[in-house]
Amino acid sequence: MKAFVFPGQGAQFTGMGKDLYENNPLAKELFDKANDILGFNITNIMFEGTDEELRQTKVTQPAVFLHSVISALCMGEDFKPEIVGGHSLGEFSALVASGCLSFEDGLKLVYKRAMAMQKACDAEPSTMAAIIGLDDATITNICAEVSTEGNIVIPANFNCPGQVVISGNIDAVNTACAKLKEAGARRALPLKVGGAFHSPLMMPAQEELAAAIEATTFMEPKCPVYQNVDAKGHTNPDEIKANLLKQLTSSVRWTEEVQNMIADGATDFTECGPGKVLQGTIGKINKEVTAHGIE
Repeated sequence: MKAFVFPGQGAQFTGMGKDLYENNPLAKELFDKANDILGFNITNIMFEGTDEELRQTKVTQPAVFLHSVISALCMGEDFKPEIVGGHSLGEFSALVASGCLSFEDGLKLVYKRAMAMQKACDAEPSTMAAIIGLDDATITNICAEVSTEGNIVIPANFNCPGQVVISGNIDAVNTACAKLKEAGARRALPLKVGGAFHSPLMMPAQEELAAAIEATTFMEPKCPVYQNVDAKGHTNPDEIKANLLKQLTSSVRWTEEVQNMIADGATDFTECGPGKVLQGTIGKINKEVTAHGIE
């Protein structure tokens, strides 16, 4: 069974999508449409911009979404997903690719999400860190020990065995990193991000996004969409909407999501979008399946 997966923020690079734009009429049409919808030439930043320009959340999220979705749609007859899933932002790409959201609505929601998350980041200084070489349970327990009501840290991304990202207030993340290294983590690496994604600190962004999601038409997807919040496949539009909203303040259960896709029959994973991050995680989660980019 073929699964198509879509990366999240952090996979971006200068030049992403340029070949598609120059060589595929459908890609050019969709990129030009995106410029009109967003009200600025995101293609200029994607194709020629600096790393710093691409790292702005309001640019990064729609840029990765556009590259991912357009890459998939330009596969033509080769794009026949039986299962789809995405990591964080990539879940929006998966929803468009599965027919649950229109291209236009998906892009508008992603841009709204990016702006709301940026505002939440600006309102409260916060951060994330990657924990390497420690089991999920130990990380979860130490985060729970460190967290207090006004100084929180939680596991934000369960990416693959031995790689978890934590998220929260700066002091709490720093304290957790020290304790996690004492507990045996090989590394605790601060990430260059502007805020605590996938934590309760994103609640203002979730509230802002709620109205936009509610006002958007979600259709029944043509195949199950596996979602980060519960790691399960969904086809009911109301369930999909509810899970998509919860995602902003909840952990990304990617390891479990990939395991569930495999348990449900996925044997071949194609990553659509920039980079190879998801291919790497899938290889660490299960060595029996194949994972590759678009041929």
